[in-house]
Amino acid sequence: MTVSLDDTINRQTHSSLSWLFSRQTFWVFMAVVLACLVLSVMTDTFATQKNLFNVTRNFAFVGIIALGMTVVIVTGGIDLSVGSTLCLAAIICGMTMSAGYPIWVGAGAAIAASLAVGLVNGLLIAYMGMPPFVVTLGMLSIARSLAMVTSNNKMVYQFGPDQDILLWLGGGTTLGIANPVIVLVVLALITGFVFRWTRFGRHIFAIGGNEHAATLTGVPVKRIKVIVYIISALTAGIAGILEVGWLGGVTTNLGQGMELSVIAAVVIGGANLAGGVGTAFGAVVGSALIEVIRNSLILLGISTFWQLAFVGTFIIIAVMFDRIRSLRQQE
Repeated sequence: MTVSLDDTINRQTHSSLSWLFSRQTFWVFMAVVLACLVLSVMTDTFATQKNLFNVTRNFAFVGIIALGMTVVIVTGGIDLSVGSTLCLAAIICGMTMSAGYPIWVGAGAAIAASLAVGLVNGLLIAYMGMPPFVVTLGMLSIARSLAMVTSNNKMVYQFGPDQDILLWLGGGTTLGIANPVIVLVVLALITGFVFRWTRFGRHIFAIGGNEHAATLTGVPVKRIKVIVYIISALTAGIAGILEVGWLGGVTTNLGQGMELSVIAAVVIGGANLAGGVGTAFGAVVGSALIEVIRNSLILLGISTFWQLAFVGTFIIIAVMFDRIRSLRQQE
């Protein structure tokens, strides 16, 4: 019995479509597209250049941190300290620059502080065997307390001789695209490449899939766990620097509650909280959906107090669908 070329192509196409339709990320992406189309029809302001610019810039900050959070969640961990790490990095950057130092010193100090937070988290989780939830929850309070001590709980809004550079970095554009969006795209491409084409990426998924088996096969589990928490803190630090430039000032309540939005973006984008599943594209798409929801509430005149309710609902639905898919695969 011979199989024609057309039959082979049809089978491959059907297989590809089946795989695509089974991806949660695909359906979230379609939800973003559909929401944008509906809002464009229902309102006169959503599809304007100014609003779309604001939407893309606003979700970029969550998206950047969501990339680091995805790396952590893929290993089966969680990082609840990203919002406080963002605040600490922003305060240190602002305070350093307000003292008259150039931007590279301020940004460097902010990144160093972020890396230190990630290192402490990673060491306690990997080598002390402490639960990620407990460690990062404690760091959430510690990092924000350090931000308050550093700034004396005062607003910082003067950034010395390089203030214009900082404001351009977070609030400016390049070729008409908000700079934070460009940073998000670059980091997403790097993260996607690491996930798909590097040994480090394979090790991350191996740990999330079965940590014991990964250890037996020679994967340096403890070292990689430390690195993933450093990566998570690094992305929070980068977002913190960009937010200072966008807002033109920084207070110690910056990033408060941001952990929920970031984790929601990652889970909505298709990552599994149990580990072993997650993509860079999913983190970006999940962040976009949350921002489109927030923007739609404002444009439709609905109280923004409903935002958390929508985000929480999407988290529950995303986890429910993932659970149903897992049960079907086990049958």
